[in-house]
Amino acid sequence: MNEPSPTRKLAAKVVHAAFQVLHDSGGEMRARDVINEVEKRVQFDDWALERYQSSGATRWLTFLRFFTIDCAKAGFMVKKAGTWYLTPEGEEAADLSPRELLDEATRRYKVWNAERKKDNLIADQELDDEKEASVITMDQIQELANASLEKHIVAKNPYEFQDLAAALLRGMGYFTPFVSPKGKDGGIDVIAYRDPLGTMSPRIKVQVKHTQSAIGPQDIRQLMGLLQKDGDVGIFISTGGFTRDATSSARGGHVHVELIDMARFIELWQEYYPKMDDEDKALMPLVPVYFLAEPE
Repeated sequence: MNEPSPTRKLAAKVVHAAFQVLHDSGGEMRARDVINEVEKRVQFDDWALERYQSSGATRWLTFLRFFTIDCAKAGFMVKKAGTWYLTPEGEEAADLSPRELLDEATRRYKVWNAERKKDNLIADQELDDEKEASVITMDQIQELANASLEKHIVAKNPYEFQDLAAALLRGMGYFTPFVSPKGKDGGIDVIAYRDPLGTMSPRIKVQVKHTQSAIGPQDIRQLMGLLQKDGDVGIFISTGGFTRDATSSARGGHVHVELIDMARFIELWQEYYPKMDDEDKALMPLVPVYFLAEPE
C-alpha cells in the first residue's frame, strides 16, 4: 500500500478525530464544538498549524472542513444548520482506522460524483489558497450566523424565550391562545391549535426550558402525563438539549412528544421567519444574505 501524502495523513487524522468526538457526544454536536474538541485531542505540528493568507484559517481546519465534504456525500455524516450529525453508517465508519475512514469516504464521494457526471474528482494533492477559501466560506458564515442567534437566545430570560417559542408556532400556522404568565403553569407553557377554537387536531401542549443543562427522561414523562385527550401532541423545547435517555423516552412513548433543541429551534426560526408577522419577527430579527449556491 502506497504511503499517503502529508495532506491525506493530516486529513485522515482530523476527520477520524471528529468522528470520535461526534460518537462520544451521542452522534451530534455543533460544528464549532467539534472543532474545539478536535483541537484539544490532536497534537499538531507547525505545518498543520500554518495559516492560509487568504482566510486566516489553519491548514488542519481547512482539511477538516474540506474532507468532511467527502464524508457527507459518502453518507457518513450530515452537516445542517451549523450542527454535524453522524449517520448509522458514520457510526460504523468511526470504528475504522483514520486512513481506512478517509479512503472509504473519498471512494464513496467519487462514486457519488461520477453518478452525477461530474469530472472534478478530488485529487490527492495540496489545497491552494483559492480552493481552500471557496470550500470553507459557507460553513463559516453559517456557523457565525447560528452563533449570533444562539447568543441572542441565551441572553433572553425564560419568559422571553417562551415568547419566542410561541412566535415560532404562530409562524408555523398555529394559534396560541395560551402563553403562560409568570408563576405556576401546571407544566404547560404554551398551548397551540390549528384553528382559533381548538376544534382540529392536533392540539399541542408545549413545555419550554431555557437552561444550559440537558433535559432528562423524567421531564419528558411528566409532559406525556399531561397529554390526556385524543389528538393531544407534546412539544418539548430545550436550549440545553436532551439526554439520550430523554430522546429514547420521547421515541418510545405511547403519545407523541416532539423534541426541539437549540439547533433545531434556530433552523425552524430561519425556515418560518418569512411567514411571521412584524411583531413576532422583531423578537429575533433576521437579515437575508444571498450567495451563489454550490451545485449539488
